[in-house]
Amino acid sequence: MTGGPLDELLGVWVGTGSGHYPTIASFGYSEEVTFSAVPTKPFLAYNQRTRHATEDRPLHAESGYWRWVGDGARIEVVLAHPTGIAEILEGELHRVTGGFDLRLASREIALSTTAKDVRTTTREFRLRGDELHYEVAMGSVGLALQPHLGAVLQRR
Repeated sequence: MTGGPLDELLGVWVGTGSGHYPTIASFGYSEEVTFSAVPTKPFLAYNQRTRHATEDRPLHAESGYWRWVGDGARIEVVLAHPTGIAEILEGELHRVTGGFDLRLASREIALSTTAKDVRTTTREFRLRGDELHYEVAMGSVGLALQPHLGAVLQRR
């Protein structure tokens, strides 16, 4: 659906980021994210892939939908991970000069029987023109919510 509040995300975004968590070794990664319009629908399709920065091997992938509700200030995101995790996140979109800020918090996390024990997540996005910053925090494996990932992506 064109003319939606998330249209500024449409396209392919590439960049680099870093990850850490107390239970793993810190790492760098490259990333590609694609946001696609779904004609006549109030949501964008989302696909994300990361690769290890120095070993050029796949690290993570997720896909889903970013949906706006009503006037577009309320955003809902549904994500599926190949590791047996499904997230539903909700948040508010705040317009700023040149883009927006969006903070999402997990409403539900569903786990397969073999998935890592992830209990809560947050995702914060700052879009300014053709640059998208994000940070992900995670509460997992008995640890409280804490920073996990951060990246800067450029529109390709």
